[in-house]
Amino acid sequence: MVINGKAEVPAGLWEKCQACGAMVYRKEVEANLGVCPECGYHRRIDARTRIEQLTDPGSFEEFLADLSPTDPLKFKDRIPYRERIRAQQKKTGEHEAVVVGKAYIRGRPVILGVMNPAFIMASMGSVVGEKVTTAIERSTEENLPFVMVTSSGGARMQEGMVSLVQMAKTSAALARFDDSGGLYIVVATDPTTAGVAASFASLGDIILAEPAAMMGFAGPRVIKNTIRTELPEGFQTAEFMLEKGYVDRIVPRAKLGREIARVVDYCGK
Repeated sequence: MVINGKAEVPAGLWEKCQACGAMVYRKEVEANLGVCPECGYHRRIDARTRIEQLTDPGSFEEFLADLSPTDPLKFKDRIPYRERIRAQQKKTGEHEAVVVGKAYIRGRPVILGVMNPAFIMASMGSVVGEKVTTAIERSTEENLPFVMVTSSGGARMQEGMVSLVQMAKTSAALARFDDSGGLYIVVATDPTTAGVAASFASLGDIILAEPAAMMGFAGPRVIKNTIRTELPEGFQTAEFMLEKGYVDRIVPRAKLGREIARVVDYCGK
């Protein structure tokens, strides 16, 4: 099979880019950090891949790795919440939708949190809120910058009000961190929405974003159907948010580590 004018490759080694429709080699996409080599589309990547790409080799020291969610509401939709959690844990190899720890980025020590869109779309429940809050508190105690890579569909409905109060919990921890003079850097990736966007994802001293990442509270389709009007072109993309002053800079994935290090050098103590 000839793809994009390239030599034949066995089926299964190539895939279609969901943005431009080009057929691309899987290994080429992986080598390009999950970015389409044809159009530059930034695919969603899991937390471990992000950590490997972003941090200095062997420097990440995870904490709260075994913290798992409970089922306070005994919630059941298509399947019971407990079964959904077990299925997600088996599928991803993770206990929850965020990974936190201490790391070095280009030689700069930081506390790092990375959300995992592969785990119930990185929705925020009690454990996500607890891990993010603990990471903020560790940053405060150790006087280190806090870097948070966000990607989420919002608060986890299966935990009801328990999930919603995590917005206030994380925001309060960030207020204390700010009072201590701490530096908070947000890296917004696709999608950063709803309860996460309305809490810790919007409170960074510096907000970086990957190209074309969707950002906002409700999605553009929901807003369009609610207000019954045409939305501006590119509405809620990182580029739109940059134009409106919400985002400080759009940074391609390959340059994120270098940009974070620059911000730490410039803004850190």
